[in-house]
Amino acid sequence: MSNTTRAERLEDGSYRLVGHKWFFSVPQSDAHLVLAQTAGGLSCFFVPRFLPDGQRNAIRLERLKDKLGNRSNASCEVEFQDAIGWLLGQEGEGIRLILKMGGMTRFDCALGSHAMMRRAFSLAIYHAHQRHVFGNPLIQQPLMRHVLSRMALQLEGQTALLFRLARAWDRRADAKEALWARLFTPAAKFVICKRGMPFVAEAMEVLGGIGYCEESELPRLYREMPVNSIWEGSGNIMCLDVLRVLNKQAGVYDLLSEAFVEVKGQDRYFDRAVRRLQQQLRKPAEELGREITHQLFLLGCGAQMLKYASPPMAQAWCQVMLDTRGGVRLSEQIQNDLLLRATGGVCV
Repeated sequence: MSNTTRAERLEDGSYRLVGHKWFFSVPQSDAHLVLAQTAGGLSCFFVPRFLPDGQRNAIRLERLKDKLGNRSNASCEVEFQDAIGWLLGQEGEGIRLILKMGGMTRFDCALGSHAMMRRAFSLAIYHAHQRHVFGNPLIQQPLMRHVLSRMALQLEGQTALLFRLARAWDRRADAKEALWARLFTPAAKFVICKRGMPFVAEAMEVLGGIGYCEESELPRLYREMPVNSIWEGSGNIMCLDVLRVLNKQAGVYDLLSEAFVEVKGQDRYFDRAVRRLQQQLRKPAEELGREITHQLFLLGCGAQMLKYASPPMAQAWCQVMLDTRGGVRLSEQIQNDLLLRATGGVCV
């Protein structure tokens, strides 16, 4: 059923759309961007819910989707029964035009997953302050303190990368910034959205049984997480997109070299990871797409941490996230700094 909707040009310049859309989000919107087949190929159309004369457009809702999560956002199946739309751009340019919107939506997916992870962490750390175990607050128990610190450290790196990515989107009139956004947006969406589900599950474990109950909010966050991995292209699509940029976009390797050279020598784990990525990029095989995308994302985070975070915090991040041997223990000072930042200075 994919892309079978057809559009026929009318005398007044508008188009008549006939066909079926299996997944149609937010049907109550004022308008939608819809792909449909024309004589010139797959094209993009502006399809309003109401026509200029006030009549409802011929978009028939067949049924609402019974989804795992994201239930406050209606999704449905629709039939276009001679619906009216207006061509955007030229016939045959549909994919190119829709991807302009898709890039920003992918960034939104990464931001949304990160925000929900931060919300889950806030619930977990609040509970750890209130809950007492063996006569002391849960947050003072060494193992729990280390778990929460690792969660906070992960969020620090993601925040640094997402702010850099937001700057690139704001400045995309600059060719380098546009390329930065083009490369790191799918990488961020892939990694952050993948991390969301296990992260919320970890927060759930901090709360224990109440975390599994609806009144804790965590079940809703958990159900909400998968949709951002799927929207605007699931995991493999993001990784293939990253490989496409690496293989076809002029200047991308110079861009990466410039970003990594800027912080070279500040941390041995970061430098080692850069060399490992450089070896993989000599011949970026498709089957390594996920590993390459993940490493690229981590190095993007690491570069921002080394550039803007305090040296101890940045080095802790690099060791935890980039040391392939694992088993890294965070110092008490780093744990204190992370938890103080995460709680807005509340004594922990």
